[in-house]
Amino acid sequence: MKLKWAFLSLVFTMAIVLTGCEPLLVLNPQGPQAETQANVIWISIATMSVILIIVLAILITVLIKYRASKQSDDYEPPHIKSNPIVEGIIIGFPVLIIIFLGIVSVSSTYKVETTPEGYEDQEPLIIYASSSNWKWHFSYPEEDIETVNYVFIPEDRPIEFKLYSYGPITSFWIPQLAGQKYAMADMVTTLHLAAENPGEYMGRNANFSGEGFAENKFDVTALTQKEFDEWVEDIHQTAEPITEDEFNELLKPGHLGKLTFTGTHLDFSPAPEGEHAGHNHGDASEQEDHSEHSNH
Repeated sequence: MKLKWAFLSLVFTMAIVLTGCEPLLVLNPQGPQAETQANVIWISIATMSVILIIVLAILITVLIKYRASKQSDDYEPPHIKSNPIVEGIIIGFPVLIIIFLGIVSVSSTYKVETTPEGYEDQEPLIIYASSSNWKWHFSYPEEDIETVNYVFIPEDRPIEFKLYSYGPITSFWIPQLAGQKYAMADMVTTLHLAAENPGEYMGRNANFSGEGFAENKFDVTALTQKEFDEWVEDIHQTAEPITEDEFNELLKPGHLGKLTFTGTHLDFSPAPEGEHAGHNHGDASEQEDHSEHSNH
């Protein structure tokens, strides 16, 4: 009786807790890239569910049909050397499942690694997103703006994030708009996305990067193009320019709130791409040392 009440209490507690949970963000996509990945997740869940149901059905059938109580005491099972049909099913179905999921995974990967479908005729907005312990720096080279721990993007326009890191490897992730992409030192990776609706979205580092990892988050706000243009104009009228000394202070480990500057750190600390790829990337002292060694 005690075991029964303990089980009922557990079920009741789980029901209360789960009713308060928010829907999974990855299954509530707000952009074409995220929708593609959500579809892959649902296809995988459906495929695994079908397999599980079939396996459990076979298991129950075997347990009931061939249970010991139904056989006589002198029953001996027939000796079967092989069965081509059974062996074909055992080998063939797993192979078909792997091929199917492989095709789905590869095709979806190619799809999310390019400009979002339906936005091919638009010029993407390029934003450099760099991480440091434990914050995110967003540089808009075309708008000549830099923000920290938040990013504004226009809706219905392709966005091209250029990712890299000033510290350990991090993973740039906006669950409702796109999947994860690593940000690393000495190289730039590219993440494509688009927001189909105005709104606020959560972004974070999804790769453990030290004690401040849990709060290594940023806010994403999708605006109409008109609102975005007004925001850019307002920043140029109110924000202070970013300086090299100030940027080097920002790179020091710690948490910060939201900051906004005119100009970008790309002018004095360029992203590790092109002629800067693989070298000349780090703090000011490292760049000076590199320059001195080059002169010698």
